[in-house]
Amino acid sequence: NTSTWIFNILSIVIPLVLIWMIMGAVMKKMGGGAMGVGKSKAKIFNMEKSTGVTFKDVAGQDEAKESLQEVVDFLNNPKLYREIGAKLPKGALLVGPPGTGKTLLAKAVAGEAGVPFFSLAGSDFVEMFVGVGAARVRDLFSDAQKQAPCIIFIDEIDAIGKSRDSSRYGGGNDEREQTLNQMLVEMDGFGTNEGIIVMAATNRVDILDPAILRPGRFDRKVSVGRPDVKGRREILDVHAKGKPLGDDVDLDQIAQTTAGFTGADLENLVNEAALRAAKLGQKEITMFDLEESIMKVIAGPEKKTRVVTEKERRLTAYHEAGHAVLACLCKHCDPVHEVSIIPRGRAAGYTMTRPETDDNDVSYNKLVDNICMSLGGRVAEELVIKDVTTGASADLQHVSDIARRMVTQWGMSDKLGLVAYDSDQPVFMGMEYGNQSRGGYSQETAATIDNEIRRLISEAHERATKLLKENRSIMDNMSRVLVEKETIYTEEVKMLMNGASVAEVIAAMEKREGEHEANPFGKMGQPSADETQETQKTEEPREPSENTQSNKEEPFGGLFNF
Repeated sequence: NTSTWIFNILSIVIPLVLIWMIMGAVMKKMGGGAMGVGKSKAKIFNMEKSTGVTFKDVAGQDEAKESLQEVVDFLNNPKLYREIGAKLPKGALLVGPPGTGKTLLAKAVAGEAGVPFFSLAGSDFVEMFVGVGAARVRDLFSDAQKQAPCIIFIDEIDAIGKSRDSSRYGGGNDEREQTLNQMLVEMDGFGTNEGIIVMAATNRVDILDPAILRPGRFDRKVSVGRPDVKGRREILDVHAKGKPLGDDVDLDQIAQTTAGFTGADLENLVNEAALRAAKLGQKEITMFDLEESIMKVIAGPEKKTRVVTEKERRLTAYHEAGHAVLACLCKHCDPVHEVSIIPRGRAAGYTMTRPETDDNDVSYNKLVDNICMSLGGRVAEELVIKDVTTGASADLQHVSDIARRMVTQWGMSDKLGLVAYDSDQPVFMGMEYGNQSRGGYSQETAATIDNEIRRLISEAHERATKLLKENRSIMDNMSRVLVEKETIYTEEVKMLMNGASVAEVIAAMEKREGEHEANPFGKMGQPSADETQETQKTEEPREPSENTQSNKEEPFGGLFNF
């Protein structure tokens, strides 16, 4: 029967055709056709306009730019270097925390080099099919060799460059190891690739395989760290370019306040300030917009709609006043910049200090003072309400972390001596089995570590209690001002520490607020010459004057009797 014969053939052919079409679509999505699974996914940039970024757009990383500028100069003028016997570096590894500008530096190199620039991520080599990663590495270097001299940039190289030693303990990944082996061979194997520079970026250099880190593969390790105050100022200039800034904006002060911020954080800060100014219908970005953006980046936006009882507000006021008073009394603490009881994120309030310098190394005395200041909120609760709350949980975690590092990492315990019992390096699967330094000590030593941590915190707690008892009237006044005004700044803190009454501080704040309303773009919060002279007569807080409002026994009329 002819119809039966045709039906039988179609019942076999049609499913095969459908399967072939589906497989073809999958292969095309994964690599450019059924025969293109192993093709490289690199994007090629040939001209500066491809990225729109040059070294002029990168600020705060002068040393990193200098290292990469030499590579660019070699590509643009190789004869000058070869005449003296210099060779083209094989590779440059950009190492640094997230957001510090590693990828931006790579874009700048692409914009400056004037040679083909291949850009891709480490994850582009990873696929579900075995051998695809190694094939893509071979294809990438084959394409690059045709256009040499050129630069290959691999972002997040730790996706394929993890140490192979971990496979002995934590389970291996043959596909990733094959990809890494092929990368090692292409970079510096038996057959060398002349004229190809490999750049890569990672924030996890500790887990990279030693073979990929050696000279001959990555000849240069360029450290891209968090910028210092000078670098932050330059970064702010770059991101503030083209934005209308008010006359009151002081970028030097913003740079000083944002210690620890990365370039990405600063870019986000300036953008948040611009968004806030536009939302409020302003024509210029003011200093207050920038300061508000700092707190938004650090702790989140203000929760003005959050329902807070009067009792909670006053408890928070005492908590933050305890921090602020101890920050002023402890010699090695940074100056207080802002104290607020307005909720942000998960915090009911905050005390913000502003470092005068960027300290690469922190002294023992500063660490001890930091622990003491951080316990100010808990001690204030103990003194005022004769009870404790969960509000100090973050403070306790902070002081415990500092004390543990002092004992186990920084050799700041006389009983334990100059021995490091722990490390800051993160634990990577498999490495902890072979790392005997992590927890490699006796139970007796562990008990001594716990005792030393407890001793440091207990001594700081006793000191904080003594200081707040001696300066109870100042803490009472500061909490009253916070309840009334919600936020105070450096000038108000100085006045209170020098014995000014609540009425005097509030009057000074209202005077400056009135001046700001009359001149919105004036420098709000700047004291007059007379006020400045008065608050700077002495660095140490003097005894409160007779008219200082104080009620040590029952502050706020015994509200905290619970």
